[in-house]
Amino acid sequence: MGNSHDNKSHPKKIKRPKPLNDSQIKEIAQLTGFTSDQVKQLRAGFLNFYPTNGHADKFCEYVFNTFDSDGSGKVDFIEFLLATSLITQKDPVKKLEWAFTMYDRDKSGSISRKEMKKIMDSIFDLLGEDKNGTEHSVAATVDQIYSKMDINGDNKLSKEEFVNGCLADDYLRRLLAPGSN
Repeated sequence: MGNSHDNKSHPKKIKRPKPLNDSQIKEIAQLTGFTSDQVKQLRAGFLNFYPTNGHADKFCEYVFNTFDSDGSGKVDFIEFLLATSLITQKDPVKKLEWAFTMYDRDKSGSISRKEMKKIMDSIFDLLGEDKNGTEHSVAATVDQIYSKMDINGDNKLSKEEFVNGCLADDYLRRLLAPGSN
């Protein structure tokens, strides 16, 4: 603690991976059992989730906690397979429902403003965005999300409000659930 080499005070930047050539894609497909097209789609999804200019530490914690469905602190094979299945789904509603589950940290069945602020803070870190700007601050973005999605005005987003809100707004869908097109 207090160490200048502490990972929390100096998060690692994500490096943009080099482009894959056809032989690498074919090799990955053979190793994983995915088709070449699936490997390309998964790579595109990966690049959406892990852009080059941000810090992924906080957001990765959301993803990990969602994969670790039993809360054991480990992702076993079944959890990994279920998560991979959800991520590779073609159905945007299922992807959005998965994103909702990831953001509902307290498992209450809704996303509170406090949870959304933490989510947006991690997304801004991931994207390398300025969190304190006036027009596009975390607080302004949370207000924008709730003004568009919180239909019943209870300051919570139900799964239905979240999914329908993302389906109705391309910007919010890309922001909150990249790859759910």
